[in-house]
Amino acid sequence: MLMTTETGIRLSYHDHGDGSPVLLLTGTGAPSSVWDLHQVPVLRAAGFRVITMDNRGIPPSDEGTDGFTIDDLVADVAALIEHLGVAPCRVVGTSMGSYIAQELALAHPELLDAVVLMAACGRSSLVQRVLAEGEAKLIELGTELPPGYLAAVRAMHNLGPATLADDDLTGDWLDLFEASDNWGPGVRAQLQLSALPDRIDAYRAIKVPCHVISFEHDLVAPPSAGRELAAAIPGATHRTIPGCGHFGYLENPEAVNRELLRFLRAESAARLEETA
Repeated sequence: MLMTTETGIRLSYHDHGDGSPVLLLTGTGAPSSVWDLHQVPVLRAAGFRVITMDNRGIPPSDEGTDGFTIDDLVADVAALIEHLGVAPCRVVGTSMGSYIAQELALAHPELLDAVVLMAACGRSSLVQRVLAEGEAKLIELGTELPPGYLAAVRAMHNLGPATLADDDLTGDWLDLFEASDNWGPGVRAQLQLSALPDRIDAYRAIKVPCHVISFEHDLVAPPSAGRELAAAIPGATHRTIPGCGHFGYLENPEAVNRELLRFLRAESAARLEETA
């Protein structure tokens, strides 16, 4: 489905079922379909209404060829929540999706019921900033690297050591990365945002209930960064999922889904107690 915001931006989204709404936000370069295999069915079976969206930069949402800011992405999510009339809404983000959710919690807390921040941090490391800037520059220059090389770099960057030690499993991931390669202007704009400035002090003002999920072998947002983020957000909790890398929600979906349901159900019960 498509909606158009008041600023003329077209956003693609999918709305699954009914129940308490949960909005899922993807990371850099990822389409909304990454949630369909593991998270959408489990959340639907648990009785939630599940909403997924393609962030600006990922077709069929507008690519944003002129560039955009994190505030633009936050405004997009707020517009979708208001368009669907699902406020206050639970939001689950991963990587850049977590960055959007963190900033949304600051700018529009009235739209949110609770937030899960996966593969999240409050500031990116120097090497992560340099890597994101370098990848964006490759797209700007039109540099075409061998697809197999790009797939291998993505695997090394995003998967855990147990996966990488299994050649058959790694081969499947490499095929997936090659088939889903998407290095257009929208991804370039997302890459320029994917490395966070230092927002730790700002996040001390977040009032929305938050749960941070880190992945043990995440090189992008390691557990230490997740713990730092959770310590900054008042009342936030933190859990580390073992044995996986930055793509933990795909690499170890069973453990991730258990953690999502545990937190979302707890927040639902707390909400019912408040309204009783």
